[in-house]
Amino acid sequence: MREGNCCFFGDQPFSGHGSIGQRLNLTFGRCNTLATIIRNANSPNWGIASAAPAYIGGGAAGLVLENFGDGPFFAGAVPAETVAAMAVIAAAVVPAARGLPVGINVLRNDGAAALAIAAASGASFVRVNVLSGAMVTDQGLIQGRAAELMRLKRLLNINDVGIFADVLVKHAYPLAAQPMAEAVEDTLQRAGADAVIISGVATGSAPSMADLEAARAAAHGAPVLIGSGCNNQNAADMAPLVDGVIVASSLKCDGQLFNPVDLQRVRKLRQLLN
Repeated sequence: MREGNCCFFGDQPFSGHGSIGQRLNLTFGRCNTLATIIRNANSPNWGIASAAPAYIGGGAAGLVLENFGDGPFFAGAVPAETVAAMAVIAAAVVPAARGLPVGINVLRNDGAAALAIAAASGASFVRVNVLSGAMVTDQGLIQGRAAELMRLKRLLNINDVGIFADVLVKHAYPLAAQPMAEAVEDTLQRAGADAVIISGVATGSAPSMADLEAARAAAHGAPVLIGSGCNNQNAADMAPLVDGVIVASSLKCDGQLFNPVDLQRVRKLRQLLN
């Protein structure tokens, strides 16, 4: 299993955990067994040893951990070994973040596992790809399970863990057409998200300015983040419309997702967003 993590930048406080903003994917390398992951989680030679400091040193406001290398993804609940592995890694990422908020994203849409990992590791928020509505994806039909997740938060006594929810998530199409503004309102007001994430059609694809403008207006002050496609060429144009951006590929060496983090790319994007 190959893990990934991310960082974020921004200016708006969120739930006492710091500010929201860009997410950056980190790669922890290929690990074939849970035992290997456990042995490597705190090794200075593992990916997190260089990735987290590079993100933080470049000005990130937080980190996100996700199982990006686990494709093809399960549509719903992931296997127990994935949850165990991510919990072990998250327990190493949280202290490495030096007080910055850490988020958990269990792909493709296991929000319950993400909440459990956050509870066990001390992470500050989770990302849920489909919290509201129904999306047709390459994994099949994925439906929002907000009712279950909100009750699980109370059961785990982690009411301070935020839920960042994608709206009309990438690599997916809604089962029935829905305007962006209406989808944002449903995700925040009916599904209970704390922040919304707006993406393009695929990984590395930027959202349209029209979608960002509609999301900002419909959010009524709730945080809005960009979930894909932000880079040095478009950051300055999109930044005024959002509270933060989630970034992966463009901050890696040569712009390749599974390459090491490029500190200078992180710093450059931070400057543009400022």
